[in-house]
Amino acid sequence: MTFVQLIEYETDRGKEVDRIMKEWMRATEGKRTMSREIHTKDRGDKRHFVDIVEFPSYEQAMVNNDLPETRATAERFRELCSSEPRFVDLEVVDERS
Repeated sequence: MTFVQLIEYETDRGKEVDRIMKEWMRATEGKRTMSREIHTKDRGDKRHFVDIVEFPSYEQAMVNNDLPETRATAERFRELCSSEPRFVDLEVVDERS
């Protein structure tokens, strides 16, 4: 069953967040278990972002979270946020196109 994680955060340092995420993508090539990521920005608040990250399963998400590169990036990411990011873990129960 597909697993989705929402990461909601605020930052004035969006370009720096983008840079460390690109570094993470390069560092985890061939190791990461993420299927897809959608990076969004609030049209009404340029400091508010939501990332939608899809995994094949909860177990695969945990494998991804346990990567040393993910842990190091998460630490750097938190430093760039205005407040603690909010993580929402979602099991996909139905999907329509």
